Amino acid sequence: MKQSESPLLQQTRELRQAIRSNDHTGPTSGLVTGAMQGNVVILPADWANEFLLFCQKNPVSCPLIGVSEIGDYRLPELATDIDIRHDLPEYYVHRNGEMVESRSDIANLWQDDMVVFVLGCSFSFEHALSQAGLAPRNIEENVNVSMYETNIATTPAGRFFGNTVVTMRPYKPKDAIRAIQITTRFPKAHGAPLHFGTPQEIGIHDLSQPDFGEPVTVKDGEIPVFWACGVTPQVAIRNAKPPICITHAPGKMLITDILDTDLAVL
Repeated sequence: MKQSESPLLQQTRELRQAIRSNDHTGPTSGLVTGAMQGNVVILPADWANEFLLFCQKNPVSCPLIGVSEIGDYRLPELATDIDIRHDLPEYYVHRNGEMVESRSDIANLWQDDMVVFVLGCSFSFEHALSQAGLAPRNIEENVNVSMYETNIATTPAGRFFGNTVVTMRPYKPKDAIRAIQITTRFPKAHGAPLHFGTPQEIGIHDLSQPDFGEPVTVKDGEIPVFWACGVTPQVAIRNAKPPICITHAPGKMLITDILDTDLAVL
């Protein structure tokens, strides 16, 4: 069967088209399971090298899966039909480090000097967790994943610095061990957790008040498990204060044609 005829690739193209036409504007967790999803950062070229170095110094939080040519809104290595100006459910526009607006496309903000960075996303290992009978609570409850800014410092690069953002999924201890084993196989989707257990140890004081996304239920006998998150660059952008930067809205990712298993360590 030709790759273009794969049912999964048909689904990814259909979802990108639904996003492009604003028929889908919500989170992408749990959608087109088996396809790699990506966090997006778009910067002017004179900021790109510093951000690239930031990603290289912080590969767990910022696992690069794609970088565009200067001024190119396509990412053919991720999918032949991507147009980054239209293919996210929601964009955040940052000016001088502040998020000033959200929008459904960025066609009239696109500049010929822009560079697109796509980072792996933990939504990509959620499929493997679900297949193992460990469906994440955010999928069960049909909400955006809970994300928190921690006290875990990133490694600075040029003007980019800040603390790490994490996602949280609760599990019983025996299931948490299995979840760690599974997600370790996905280094391009943040890999193994950074922390589990007491949230206060990493600067999180109230699980019911995530900094991004939505809260999920933590049941009796469960412990919170925290993975690095691709929203981490948005904290670094806040500190670096580039004149313009465009990112995905947390939880609303770029859908690629890369299979999760293509980037897994088996």
